Amino acid sequence: MNYDRKLQLPYYLQFAIKLFMIILIGVLIVYMKMLFVPLAFAILLSILLLPLANFFQTKLHFSKVLSALSCIIIALGLIAGLIYFLSHEISSFTRDIPSIKEHLTQHYKTLTHWVQQKFNLNKGEQTKLIQSATGNVKDKGVGVLGTTVITLTSIIFYTLMVAIYSLLILYYRHNIKRFLYAVFKEPLEPDVTYVLDESKMIVQKYVAGLGIEMAVVALCNTLFLLILGVKYAIFLGVFAAILNIIPYVGIVTGLLFACLVTLTTTTQLSQIVWIAIGFWAIHFVDSNFLMPRIVGSKVKINALITIIGVVIGGMLIGLPGIFLALPTIAILKVIFDRVEDLKPWGALMGDDTERKKNNMIQRLQSRFRAKPHVKTVDNPGKDTI
Repeated sequence: MNYDRKLQLPYYLQFAIKLFMIILIGVLIVYMKMLFVPLAFAILLSILLLPLANFFQTKLHFSKVLSALSCIIIALGLIAGLIYFLSHEISSFTRDIPSIKEHLTQHYKTLTHWVQQKFNLNKGEQTKLIQSATGNVKDKGVGVLGTTVITLTSIIFYTLMVAIYSLLILYYRHNIKRFLYAVFKEPLEPDVTYVLDESKMIVQKYVAGLGIEMAVVALCNTLFLLILGVKYAIFLGVFAAILNIIPYVGIVTGLLFACLVTLTTTTQLSQIVWIAIGFWAIHFVDSNFLMPRIVGSKVKINALITIIGVVIGGMLIGLPGIFLALPTIAILKVIFDRVEDLKPWGALMGDDTERKKNNMIQRLQSRFRAKPHVKTVDNPGKDTI
């Protein structure tokens, strides 16, 4: 009897087991997000800082602790600088609240006059409708304040945990690598090496490219808003660029936020139209030219899987899941492409744009390739015309 033969389960049992494992992983992520969220961000940050840590350790002869600590301090300094910039712009925004109220009052009068003409509702009826729609806002004020305090506490907690996890991952990176090689036996060592190298390359290229892309988009947004004479141009341009890194959703959110803030600071509705046109033009150039060239062709996930991943990430762990969705899917695709049983899933997640482009280039090269110089058999001395 051959004991080496693999046990082949029916397809419906295999599918049920895989579906159960996916549900179990989702449940674990939801109920243990206090562990998974900072750990996932720490892994991405550690991979991004790995070249810098190697530089400190090999070129400057820092110890493992000092090199990891230096990388974390630099990363926290950059994050603190961005937070300080945004908080400074927000504080200047709050100082202009009286002017904002004045512009909102003018827009409110214009809106009520338009509603009265179109729907034949006087101001008293409109006021009753607004009061009925916002009647519970005051009762919920204490709850909103408590939620804000909890959110700030969570942000501080997550930041500290990400810093600690990143420091430890950088310090124990060689132990983690040896552990992975030990878990997967010797025949799978090339696959483990390939997955680790590809995942590291994808994360570094994606995150670093995303930072460069965000800086370019922020500069374009800010210059465009400055040309229009929009108030808080720097704040709106940078904030819209930060939101733009969320696939397919960030551009709409950033555009709506910029339009609403501009609406509270001016009475000229033409600026709103120009902001919408300019932001969409910048987004078109970014998505079709900047993103493919800066981020590169390694992160090739089709739009359907990207949207589904963003939605699932948001459903499971909220806003952090939206940011973690795309790099997680890209790493999963590397693993799926390497495991024989999971290759169909990797093909489902991939984008055929690059393959079609390469096939088209090969067809053009074969068509215009010079034909060989053939001579006739009957007259060897004469060339074929």
